[in-house]
Amino acid sequence: MTPQLHHLHTDILPPKRFTYPFAYDPHPLCIQAAKQVQQYIDSHPDIKEDANRGKMFGVLVVAPTIPTTPTSPIPQADSLAFLVAYSGLLAGRNDWPYFVPPVYDAQQPDGYFKTKEREISLTSHLSPLTSKKMSQDLQLWLFHQYQLLNARGETKDLVDIWQEYYSRPKLQRKYPLPPGGTGDCCAPKLLQYAYQQGLKPLCMAEFWWGATTKAELRQHLNFYPACRGKCKPILTWMMQGLEVDPDPESLGFAHMQLPVIYEDEWLLVVDKPSGMLSVPGRIEQYSVETIMQERYPGSIIAHRLDMGTSGLLIIAKSLEVYRPLQEQFVKHQVKKKYLALIEPKAPHNTHNTHPPKSGTISLPLRPDPMNRPRQVVDMEHGKRAVTDYEILSPTLTSQLVALYPQTGRTHQLRIHCAHPDGLGSPIIGDELYGTKGKRLMLHAAEIWFQHPVTGQQMHLVSPPPF
Repeated sequence: MTPQLHHLHTDILPPKRFTYPFAYDPHPLCIQAAKQVQQYIDSHPDIKEDANRGKMFGVLVVAPTIPTTPTSPIPQADSLAFLVAYSGLLAGRNDWPYFVPPVYDAQQPDGYFKTKEREISLTSHLSPLTSKKMSQDLQLWLFHQYQLLNARGETKDLVDIWQEYYSRPKLQRKYPLPPGGTGDCCAPKLLQYAYQQGLKPLCMAEFWWGATTKAELRQHLNFYPACRGKCKPILTWMMQGLEVDPDPESLGFAHMQLPVIYEDEWLLVVDKPSGMLSVPGRIEQYSVETIMQERYPGSIIAHRLDMGTSGLLIIAKSLEVYRPLQEQFVKHQVKKKYLALIEPKAPHNTHNTHPPKSGTISLPLRPDPMNRPRQVVDMEHGKRAVTDYEILSPTLTSQLVALYPQTGRTHQLRIHCAHPDGLGSPIIGDELYGTKGKRLMLHAAEIWFQHPVTGQQMHLVSPPPF
């Protein structure tokens, strides 16, 4: 057994299909493998010191030999092993013996990449355009060195994979080449090494070790999906030939009841359950909007809630009612109160300070184009996002918080709770910025607005279901 292949001593049987890496619950075999890795990190101070700053690790459970026919039995538990990888470099290295090697090693001091890098750094006397062109040419050369395998034994380089995935002209213009670091995440490293060694991938998971950084709102030891921006084009290629779990979004969502808590001839207010879309998604059509349009043709949702958020939504029954409602939202005349259960402070949060009982959070937000639908705090380019808050009842296991958004940015409340410069504690059940749970513990509990027709001051309340 190679130093990179580690035994799993277990009686747990592997799954019938490989993990869909962009939305999954970690298989028990992956959880067991991750615990062994975590013990290893904890016992190696040089690795742990760097990992404590925040690092993604991945485990891939494998069978030592690939079955020769499609009807070969699923490998037995006593024959299983696992591989381990980390994203990027670890303590400045990519050659730690416990972990799989990179897809391509660009860190060799005397290798072509490092040699050319030094040459470019010495061309400061040249024009900026010349230096930039040399850097771009070197980056393109590097991408071509990533010769990625799939389960069929086929090979394709990173540039071809990327351009084939983004084959439509509009997407090609938007994503002409991979961003830097593509191919150096956990999942491509793990699958590449497994294929090279003739191993059968069975299931995979990635976990975060260390501090919650301001750039990466991730929690110590939590499992996370692979990044979509850099990894989805690559893994779509590398998983060809594997039988993979379906994308959960492609399976549709349960059709739930949509209670109406107020209605008149001009508008209505519904109490959206957690797990229902506000408007149709990329795949799923069932949503508050489609339900309302079936009942009231021409109706329009005045605002939105995340799928995981429950609570109050206003629906205008006509465009004439919608327009003055929208004007109130634009002028910030609509007041909303959300209730959230947030996690207690995590010991690995290096910004482990307790915020005041009430206050205001102002952290500008923008989308993360390489990891949608996640948003990031960007003090320079982000859009203004402001939330007033009040901590209502802290306990050992959670804190009940009232949130009053002054703006309505995507994931605003979720990030303002999770970010170290906000409350520093994710909302319970937030799989993007905290820990996955049964549901996102965020509820739109109260709303104040002026009726767009009668002029009456409206105040509607929905008690939280948690």
